[in-house]
Amino acid sequence: MQVFIAKDAAAAAVKAADIVEGVVRSRLRPRIGMATGSTMVGIYRSLVDRYQAGALSFSGTSVYLLDEYVGLEPRHPQAFRNVIRTGLADHVDLGDDAVFGPDGRAPDLEAEAWRYDQLVTKARIDIQLLGIGSNGHIAFNEPGTPFDEPSSVVALCEQTRSDNARFFDSIDDVPSLAITQGIGTILQAKKILLVALGKHKARPIRDALEGPVSVETPASAVQLHADVSVVVDREAASLLSTARPEG
Repeated sequence: MQVFIAKDAAAAAVKAADIVEGVVRSRLRPRIGMATGSTMVGIYRSLVDRYQAGALSFSGTSVYLLDEYVGLEPRHPQAFRNVIRTGLADHVDLGDDAVFGPDGRAPDLEAEAWRYDQLVTKARIDIQLLGIGSNGHIAFNEPGTPFDEPSSVVALCEQTRSDNARFFDSIDDVPSLAITQGIGTILQAKKILLVALGKHKARPIRDALEGPVSVETPASAVQLHADVSVVVDREAASLLSTARPEG
């Protein structure tokens, strides 16, 4: 595991984008697993800047969403497919037909979760981006989720809904269900890139990287993976005992 500590959020975004760019350049048809949330905004902006400067192309790349809310209208701005479209896909040479995700309005949600799990497994993701929740969750896998869990329909805990309420008019508008890649599915990716920013992520990052591997901290599952890069700013790294800043 490589841990990179950037001086601030902007530098962390650039470092994470460097890692993604390295994978894109090294593959003929890259398969990228993409997360959403405020942590990812700067990373995708940096990748868009590189494309617009003529320094990077996403031609031949396919994107696979980490998760999706259940029940949102197809045009809802917080549907994760739309978040990826407005944050990245619409601004680079990445067609809408190259963005894959679960259908949160499917009539049979469990069957849809299984279908998407098989799609992601077959794709063999080259790099999976991950954020981390305040309770240590990755994707929408809450504490207690088995590490071999496939993609599934999950109930979001109140802490997660509260954390995501800032993206909606009120917490009442935050969906209570989601389809998420399972931890077992995530660990199939060839490389994992975990990014965390801010003081409020210091404890979950410490628990994930230096604590015991436990289902009570879902993100600790990354310790079981052979190729993990972690990018954090100084605040998120403040409780780590061994890592040292890059600058």
